[in-house]
Amino acid sequence: MKASITKGLGQGFVVEDVDLAEPVGHEVRIEVKASGLCHSDLSVATFIGEEFPVVLGHEVAGVVVAVGPRVTQARVGDHVVGCLIQYCGTCANCLGGRTHICLRPEATLRGADQPSRISWNGAPVAQGMGLGGFAQEALIHESQLAVIPEDMPWAPAALIGCGVLTGAGAVLNSAQVAHGETVVVIGAGGVGMNAVSGARIAGAEKIVVTDIEDSKLERAKAFGATHVVNSRTTDPVEAVREITGHGADHVFDFVGARAVTAQGMRMLARGGGLYLIGVSSNDAGVEVNSIAALSSSHKVQGVYMGSSNLKRDIPYYASLYLQGRMNLDDLVSKEIGLADIAAGYEALKDGNTARVVITDFS
Repeated sequence: MKASITKGLGQGFVVEDVDLAEPVGHEVRIEVKASGLCHSDLSVATFIGEEFPVVLGHEVAGVVVAVGPRVTQARVGDHVVGCLIQYCGTCANCLGGRTHICLRPEATLRGADQPSRISWNGAPVAQGMGLGGFAQEALIHESQLAVIPEDMPWAPAALIGCGVLTGAGAVLNSAQVAHGETVVVIGAGGVGMNAVSGARIAGAEKIVVTDIEDSKLERAKAFGATHVVNSRTTDPVEAVREITGHGADHVFDFVGARAVTAQGMRMLARGGGLYLIGVSSNDAGVEVNSIAALSSSHKVQGVYMGSSNLKRDIPYYASLYLQGRMNLDDLVSKEIGLADIAAGYEALKDGNTARVVITDFS
């Protein structure tokens, strides 16, 4: 099959002919129909990766073409979406319903005594996040796959596995936003837009989006933002307090720069929560004054993958989309071929581009 391989840091994405093993155990082989470009994969390829060569791509949707002998959660012909959450199903966290923080995620991978799932010229190739979606086919543990309705379009389906789970999940699972509460979303990128969608689904009364680009703020209205604030030209803290009257019940930081996070802290109402999702600088973080936190009952929480249960949440979001209750179409700005990944990441530098999805694997 063809796959886009990253051979080393800064060496980009190169299409090569590789071999994919037959499924064993709980493995499922899928024909990839769509694979989203996420900045996390670019970061691995550019400056944080440790294992090369590697096939990246962790927003994957496709059709099951073969299953291992121990698979019980997927059948040949099923339409599925992959997710980077790897969980064993037997540890204390998994049994407690917190599969997103499994204590033994490595249990979903092949052992050192087994051949690699992917090989190139006879040598093993790493599989990014257990998925490797920048390829015509992928071999994935069944715990990382969720079955979706067959009438779900491929491009928006692929985005559910990461950006949608992270953004909407932060609102619905991590914060558990209640009907009538107020929400602020800092950062109007693709993941932030899914938080806006989640807030609308939760019944938030006011959904305020802050960003420095007017084009992104305009797009936020299509996802359900009730108010938008350009934080380059307006003090966002003052604007939020004026809009809400007393501060926000929930603030979601998808930027992750220290100064921006500090603004988010100052936007909170008494009893409000600040949720940290994005990281854009090495000094990302926030200082918490214990006395102030006690008197205000503020909460600061890190959020990983929207605290999601992928088997429950992926089909749920697909259902909401098909009902017309969740906007995913406006996330797909551009569809490209497997050989065009570098150009796709260049396109993402444009503020008018939400997400880019590979849909041509020929």
